[in-house]
Amino acid sequence: MNNTDLAILENYLFELETTLLKPTKELYEKYLSDTYFEFGSSGNVWVRKDYDMIGSRDTRKLTLTQFQLHPLADDVVMVTYRIHDEIRELTTLRSSIWKQFNRKWKMVFHQGTPTQS
Repeated sequence: MNNTDLAILENYLFELETTLLKPTKELYEKYLSDTYFEFGSSGNVWVRKDYDMIGSRDTRKLTLTQFQLHPLADDVVMVTYRIHDEIRELTTLRSSIWKQFNRKWKMVFHQGTPTQS
């Protein structure tokens, strides 16, 4: 990918990550791959099928900052960023791996790690 393509992809994935901060079951179905798994900031491990039962997550006031795209292969990227949860007064480091399937980007992995800053 050239720099223009990377910039467009970075903006697109920023929008998806922001949208997924207040997800619905439909968003999970659309943007999480069948093989998706997550190491949550809570210490829990989640897999794709767990989200069929979760539905929408609770409402929190979350602010996303320091978003960066890291290409791993032509059809795989990692994004990293920070989330500040104003309700819980907690900041987490986040990373997601996105893979392109038939020209559609889906998240295959996510991790949230609490931090002191």
